[in-house]
Parts: sequence; structure tokens; C-alpha cells
Amino acid sequence: MKISRWLPFALATPVLWGVWGALTEYPEKWISPPFPATLGYVVWSLTMIPVVLFVLWRNKWKVDISARSILYGSAVGFSGAAGQLLLFWVLTRGPAYIIFPIICLSPAVTILLSATLLRERARGIATLGILLSMPAIFLLALQEPDSSPVHGHLWLVLAILIFLLWGVQAYFMKSSADSISSEDLFFYMTLTGLLLTPIAFWMTDFSAPINWGLKGAPLTALIQSLNAWGCLLFVLAVRYGKAIIVVPMVNGLFPVVTITLSLVVYHTLPTRLNLLGILLALGAILLMALDEVHNERPVEVKPKMTEADSMNY
Repeated sequence: MKISRWLPFALATPVLWGVWGALTEYPEKWISPPFPATLGYVVWSLTMIPVVLFVLWRNKWKVDISARSILYGSAVGFSGAAGQLLLFWVLTRGPAYIIFPIICLSPAVTILLSATLLRERARGIATLGILLSMPAIFLLALQEPDSSPVHGHLWLVLAILIFLLWGVQAYFMKSSADSISSEDLFFYMTLTGLLLTPIAFWMTDFSAPINWGLKGAPLTALIQSLNAWGCLLFVLAVRYGKAIIVVPMVNGLFPVVTITLSLVVYHTLPTRLNLLGILLALGAILLMALDEVHNERPVEVKPKMTEADSMNY
């Protein structure tokens, strides 16, 4: 049985992101004084540096500085990083139990754009898997209503904007395959994330107590490095596979890992709707993976070839 090149990347990504998702709130919510999430973004951007250095080393330290590469790489990086920064602000103005179900459905944007503009198609039971993944992701993101104050309606508009940004990001990853290598794409993603760190500093309330000890930045760096390496694997999964398959698979599986670990680490029980989402997600992922393993033909991608492109990661 031939294993598609993208499948190991698509399965490893949600493992890393799932562990990251379970632990990422620990420095902010489970230690005193906390380490704010905005500074967590700064630490995350710095943890991308070792990953991009690894990528550049594999690429013989070459970087394409053409306008096309800069444009595509910055578009992917900005759409992801800007969405993350907006999320910090949105969560201070609106209820998380409404915000997360909205933004978690961003794969629907990727699927729509990939199917209409890139002409990607799913075959057989993979189509059923895609259809099951949407309600699964929604159910996995549902949270119990809380008493957090709601400030105006701008948070809702920005939540929808994040939904669009993250959906477009994965589409750009795939649509740029003919114009920029995976190595150059990840380099510009990292650079864009670093350029937005001053905004994260500006968003931080330094008048509040901040944990500057080992449980602050060092622990956050360890946790955020999981996200950074997951980003690289996600790029490779999308570039080598079909976005309409990879994106819902990753976004459906990593919340399952997060919920499972949260149960172990924080003794947080999932709701019945979360459990239903887990079952749907596992079923959807199984259908997509089995269909692609047995039926997929190599996806013809013509990126700008480098020596590293011909080597397996």
C-alpha cells in the first residue's frame, strides 16, 4: 500500500498543534502571576527562528527575493499572524463561546476557494469525510456560555474577518505552489510574524503583574515551539496534498488531541456536543485518509525547484 507524501505531514501536524492547544493557556491561566497571551505571540514568533534556520540550512541558505516570492510569502504570513493578533483583542470584547465556533469554520473558505479556483476535487468517500468534518469542527469548538462582558459589536465583525483570513491563508499556501518553494514560503511567513511583534507588545498591559520567571517566557517558548514546527509540517502537507483534504483533516483532528489532553492535564470534561464532534471528526479523518491512500494519484505541482525540494524532510 502506497502512502501519499502529504499524509504523514497531515497526521503529524495536529499532534503537535493538539499538544500545543492543550498547553498554550497554561502560562496565562494556570500560573500566578500569569504570562499574557500577547507576549506569548512574541515568544511564538521567536520560536519560528530555529525552525526557519533548519529550513534555510536544508535549502543551502538560499532565499528567493523576487517580488513574486515576497508577495506570496507575505500574504500567507500576514493572513495567519494578523488573524492571531486580532483574536487576542476580540476575546477581550466578545464571548469565546461564540467567537471560536465562527473562526473554526475557516476550512470552509479554503475548500470553497480550492474547489472553484484551483479545481481541486475529492473522490469517493473522501467527499463524505469533508462533509462530516465541517459539523465536527464546529462541535469541537463549542464552549459553555460564560459571564464575560460583551463590548459593542466590532468583535463579531473582527471574528468574521479572522475566519476569512485563516481560510484564505491555506488557499494561498496551495495556490502559490507554482511560484514559490516551500522553503521560501516559510521564510517569509516567519519574517511577517516577526514584523508584527511590536503590535503584540503594544497590546500587552504591562501595568498588570507578569511572570518573568521560568514559568513565563521559557515555558511559553517550549510550548510555542510545538506550534512553530507544526506550522512547517502544515505548509508541507498543503503543498504536497489537496487543500480541500488536508485543511479539514488537520483542523478536525488537532482539537480532538487538545480535548483529550485537557481531560488528562486539567481534568476538564468535554461536553456531549464536544464528544459528538470527536466522533464525527475521527470518522471524517478516517474516510479522507483511507480514500486518499488507496486512490490518490500524485498531485502535479511545479514549484521553483531547489536541491532541498528533491529531498524528503
